[in-house]
Amino acid sequence: MAQYSAEVDGVFLALADPTRREVVRRLGRGPLSVGDLARGFSMTLPSFMKHVRTLEANGLIRTVKTGRVRTCALRRERLAVIDDWLAEQRREWEERTDRLERFVTETKEHDHGP
Repeated sequence: MAQYSAEVDGVFLALADPTRREVVRRLGRGPLSVGDLARGFSMTLPSFMKHVRTLEANGLIRTVKTGRVRTCALRRERLAVIDDWLAEQRREWEERTDRLERFVTETKEHDHGP
């Protein structure tokens, strides 16, 4: 459970920044070089590379260097961590609301019983 929690925390941490979310969105259309990705942001390349490293460290992207060009690609399967976490939250809340509904129904029936 602790390993799963650390994975979820890392993915959410990586996606907490709007620049990194935009990088993920762009890479959703296909791999791009760091230079092409960085072109759309008003920051220095070293600052942009911090975002790339954060995304890579948390498993959301993979980079490959060929010659002088570093290409980034989205690891779509890593987004499943978020899907799994959200499904778990949804299940918990549905169970809670189901219990609340049963409690309210049973209380009404008890109060209005014979």
